[in-house]
This record gives sequence, C-alpha cells and structure tokens, in this order.
Amino acid sequence: MNPITEFIESGILELYVMGAASPEDIRAVEQMAIAHPEVKQEIEQISQAIEYYAQTCAIKPRRTVKTLVMATIDYLERMKQGELPESPPVLTPASKVSDYDKWLANEQAILPENAEGIYARIIGYTPTATTAIIWVSEETEQEVHHDEYERFLVVEGTCKMQAGDNTFMLGAGDYFDIPLHTPHQLTVTSKVPCKAILQRLSVT
Repeated sequence: MNPITEFIESGILELYVMGAASPEDIRAVEQMAIAHPEVKQEIEQISQAIEYYAQTCAIKPRRTVKTLVMATIDYLERMKQGELPESPPVLTPASKVSDYDKWLANEQAILPENAEGIYARIIGYTPTATTAIIWVSEETEQEVHHDEYERFLVVEGTCKMQAGDNTFMLGAGDYFDIPLHTPHQLTVTSKVPCKAILQRLSVT
C-alpha cells in the first residue's frame, strides 16, 4: 500500500481533527500535511464532515443527541488516555454476537446503574462507520435515515422493531438493517434493557 494512503487510512487524521491525537501524532500529521497536499485535503474533508454532522444535530435535536454526544465525549477521552482506535467488523446478516466478544468482554462495556432511556458506548469510529454497544430500556424515538445505513445485532433482551408498515420481533443473535428513507422505532419487550451492537454506515 502507498505510505501516504496507509497514513490517511490509519485513523490518525480523525483523532487529529477531533483533538484526541497525542503531541507526537499532531506533529506527524502537520508535517505530512505540509509535505503532501492529499493529506491536507483529507483533513479538510474530515473537518467538513464533522461540522456537517454537528450542524445537522443542532438543527434537528432529538433525545438521542445527548446519548450520542456523551458517547462521543467518552470515546475521545478514552483516546486521550491511550486507547487505540479500532475498526470492529461490519455488521452483515451473517454476523454473530461472538464476532464482537473482544469489545463486549471489556470490563468498561457495561450499563451504568444510573443510566436512563438509551445509553451507548462507541467501540469504533471511521469517517464512514460508527460502531457502538447500545442499551435501550424502553423505546427509541421514531426516526428516518436518508444518508446512512443503520444496522443492529441484538446481544441481550428482546425488542419490537417497527419499520414502515412492518413489525419485526427480535431477540439475542438477530440481525436487522434499516432500509433508507424508512420511519422506524424500537420498543423493548423484555424485562431487561435490549442490548445490541449498533452500526451506522455512510451511504457511498
């Protein structure tokens, strides 16, 4: 692989833009940006993508925004403390819960006792994919996605997914992907929170 391409795809530029890079990585990024226009262009594109996401959330605030903001802050703090960025597997109909054991087994990947409603812990981020462990205690708001695919893999509990005019009953091990432009809402049907791997992928 081309060294510049490898540098761009390493995840270091995302950490740099989000302010979570180490001093050494900051120097490396800035030196590469000066020497290679494609690195500088990639930084600008990442910055624009993050700004667009922030503006979109600000224009249409939802209850889930707080959850995502808090999860992002937690993720950035973990990066600052030395946690290395990772790219969990892309969710597909063939995915199994065991594919994510590495992240589910983390001692910090638990639902806090004071958590209410929806709680999320980001386990992987790239410009095109965000992966998180999510817990829903009751239900989510109805929402529609036009520019990203949303996929679930249920880990624990059971839930009802209303997608358009169709209703799907889901339990541990079940995979579900939300069609674009389709109103959807999740309602928990178990006594325990519904725990799932959630992945959002940009439409390319």
